[in-house]
Amino acid sequence: EVQLVESGGGLVQAGGSLRLSCATSGFRFVDYYIGWFRQAPGEERKGVACMSATDGTTYYADSVKGRFTMSRDNGKNTVYLEMNRLKFEDTALYYCAAAKAPYSGSYYYSMNAYEYDHWGRGTQVTVSS
Repeated sequence: EVQLVESGGGLVQAGGSLRLSCATSGFRFVDYYIGWFRQAPGEERKGVACMSATDGTTYYADSVKGRFTMSRDNGKNTVYLEMNRLKFEDTALYYCAAAKAPYSGSYYYSMNAYEYDHWGRGTQVTVSS
């Protein structure tokens, strides 16, 4: 069974940093592409960063490019989202999600929430201005 559990959220001042973790189980990173999404109250869930299965290539939303870094630790089965220079508008519930890659050796990744089958429960990030 695929499981994802986020942690690391909290309250931080604007300009500060947080590192989110997503502990995974039930699948191998080389078989699934993974994404970080966020949802603010009254808004749609939006892609923040995503990573391909085969080689871990990352892609970022323009709003976080240069400030956020997504990475994975294969030994710990954990995915991270390092968030620096946080802004008030980064405040949201952050989710980790995974989906099976279309074929073995695929470099596919996606920022579309509807393409993901497995989701964590989220971790809240609140940035005070």
